Amino acid sequence: MSAQDKAANTGDKIKGKAKEAVGKVTGNEEMEAEGKADQVKGDAKQAGEKVKDVFKD
Repeated sequence: MSAQDKAANTGDKIKGKAKEAVGKVTGNEEMEAEGKADQVKGDAKQAGEKVKDVFKD
């Protein structure tokens, strides 16, 4: 996994956490759900990159 991919995946997770927090504070359930989805997206991408790394070796 390249450092750039790691940073992008971590960025998705951080963005998701921030969105979720803002959604909770403002009572915006849609934004909260989007934040959770962004976090899952970042986790899934990271898992995919790890699988690629396993097959590279």
